[in-house]
Amino acid sequence: MPSGGRLFVKTVLFFVPNDEAEISLASTETRTKPNMKTEKISFTNPEGQQLSALLDIPLGQQPSAYAIFAHCFTCSKNLMAVKHIALALTQKGIAVFRFDFAGLGQSEGEFAATNFSSNVGDLLAAYDYLQETHKAPAFLIGHSLGGAAVIMAAAQLPELKGVVTIGAPADPFHVTALIGDDGLKKLEEEGTAEINIGGRLFQLAHQFVKDLEQQNLLECLKKMRQKHFLFMHSPQDAIVEIENAKSLYAAAFHPKSFISLDGADHLLGEEADARYVGEVIGAWSNRFILAPPKLESEATVAVRIGQEKYTTEIKAGNIQLLADEPQSAGGQNLGPGPYELVTAGLGACTAMTLRMYADHKGWPLEEVLVELSHEKKHFADMESVKEGDSANKIDVFQRKIRIEGPLSAEQKQRLLEIANRCPVHRTLHSEVIIETTILEE
Repeated sequence: MPSGGRLFVKTVLFFVPNDEAEISLASTETRTKPNMKTEKISFTNPEGQQLSALLDIPLGQQPSAYAIFAHCFTCSKNLMAVKHIALALTQKGIAVFRFDFAGLGQSEGEFAATNFSSNVGDLLAAYDYLQETHKAPAFLIGHSLGGAAVIMAAAQLPELKGVVTIGAPADPFHVTALIGDDGLKKLEEEGTAEINIGGRLFQLAHQFVKDLEQQNLLECLKKMRQKHFLFMHSPQDAIVEIENAKSLYAAAFHPKSFISLDGADHLLGEEADARYVGEVIGAWSNRFILAPPKLESEATVAVRIGQEKYTTEIKAGNIQLLADEPQSAGGQNLGPGPYELVTAGLGACTAMTLRMYADHKGWPLEEVLVELSHEKKHFADMESVKEGDSANKIDVFQRKIRIEGPLSAEQKQRLLEIANRCPVHRTLHSEVIIETTILEE
């Protein structure tokens, strides 16, 4: 342990039959704010307006790919569901470029002067910006009407590899249902109208509706080949019915995939639904879009935390994961805590060491299960600690090892001895030197 530290590892070895009961893991859903490194960006659309964007960046590596996210009608890049999807994708090594369409969020422009065609133009400008400053995006992601927009934009991007839609309409004119009959009548009669959409007032012009009438999304899909499509939709979507996904899927050529978001609402209001969408898109992109990652020769570790408590990104070699604190400690409970990671390292090293030793000896070891816990105890509670020791507390790791296989009593005893010799066990018992420097910008 580091200077002055004390450590005690208590190990118990169990031999269990092959029909040992299975272990179940429980998870807790929380509503959290994603934590990742994000760059603020401004770029110009075809009308010369400055659009506000955020680029979410993977930790400790060059992005394996870039993706553009197009938000839903009258939404913004800061919708919580978009943030959760972006976090899941950065964990897969994918950089996510999310921006506000003109007239929305922090972007310039008047919403009443925009339409579906101008949204597509904004998307193409975002693609050009990334291509010039970073790397051409590999795929586009669109939510609701943004899903229709990414399909139309993809038809003008021959280099693009894939398209993902989430709750997208098969006909962009579908969005007029949000405007309502009274709103449509007022637009036709007066040319402009203030429309209530989702509890917010927006100024619309009749040209918006006329532009939607001219779009033919299904014909656009039928003209595209050699692109991978992923259509995601909830059967319970009350805004855009799932029949829209059926039409989109039927119009698209293979390779294409459909994922049901059963139980989710249109805006992916539940964090678990948004994170699931991000994880599925990441898995899909690894299978169909991205080149196989280059294996690193050394498992270097990088760790990053932003302003949100206390979600922390970890990159170990090619593996990405999250660490966190429980909600009771002010965290978001999105990953194991620091001591849980240390404890898991001890458990993993123990299991690997026993596997290697048994294989070397040719012993019939079938399975190893290591259960661990960590706590700090006062010396007065520890029978094995000598009286008069000056330190107040000691780190105690409880380690219980269950093994399966027809092993003799002597073999089991030897495995217990080997468990206490695993490299992490020895490191925890050794004097440790940690050299720390501050990296300058």
